[in-house]
Amino acid sequence: MSTFELVWDSGCGVGESPVWDAAHRRVLFADIPGKRVLAYGVDDGTRSGWDLPDVVASFGLARSGRLVVALRDRVVLFDPVSGGLTELTGTMALPATNRLNDGKVGPDGAFWVGGIDLGSPRQPTASLYRVTPDGRVETRAAGYAGSNGLAWSPDGRTMYHSDSTASFIEAWDFDPATGDMRAHRVVVKVSAEVGRPDGAAVDADGNYWSAAPSVGHVNCFSPAGTLLRTVDFPVTGPTMPCFAAGGLFVTSLREGKPAEVLAAQPTLGGLFRMAAPVAGAPVGVFAD
Repeated sequence: MSTFELVWDSGCGVGESPVWDAAHRRVLFADIPGKRVLAYGVDDGTRSGWDLPDVVASFGLARSGRLVVALRDRVVLFDPVSGGLTELTGTMALPATNRLNDGKVGPDGAFWVGGIDLGSPRQPTASLYRVTPDGRVETRAAGYAGSNGLAWSPDGRTMYHSDSTASFIEAWDFDPATGDMRAHRVVVKVSAEVGRPDGAAVDADGNYWSAAPSVGHVNCFSPAGTLLRTVDFPVTGPTMPCFAAGGLFVTSLREGKPAEVLAAQPTLGGLFRMAAPVAGAPVGVFAD
């Protein structure tokens, strides 16, 4: 039986990128096709949001109080107070069938974001990028169909990443001062039964929590790739976990689900929470 409860029936087409904003005691998350960033107050259940001009693929907190946001093909800075939008990268040179996808701020103060191929079937044409506070775009890895699962160990010295289509989780040794990556390895090739890896978060013990929308689970892997725990999710389509205020919050999606599934699971696209067995790793902040 699932230990998750619905906290906001937000109806996201694709809910994604939950981020713990400790300063404001809220979980922020995106509705990718809805072109919105949403905010859920963990203490009082307050709900708010902001509309953006394009799909919101992912985002992170910035030192200035703004958000660093990946739109379809560029990264911008968004001020939730004023609503102001500042271009950071300009239009990025993505393959024609790609858009930006999963992204997080690393312990190096840069924004890391990968692409996803939107073709059918998806092709390994996407890359993983590092975006610096001055707007420089560095291509750091390539050959992905669906870049996903970015997360860092609590000490910032291991960087995790997945390809949802190829169904593997990989890692590098990471320098939190410079953003250098070394000693690449595949942590685990995930079977269809366990569920393809989607968005992810690392806990304070260093374990990697991965949403598995293909099977309706959230999986917990050790740093060595051992499956430690599988938690049933109340609806199909969990997309990304986030540790916040003693809870594990998980977004979900509605897009692409047939009518009979939507009728049976009307809370698809909502934000869910369960009591977290452990705290999360530190949240990165963009050094703008």
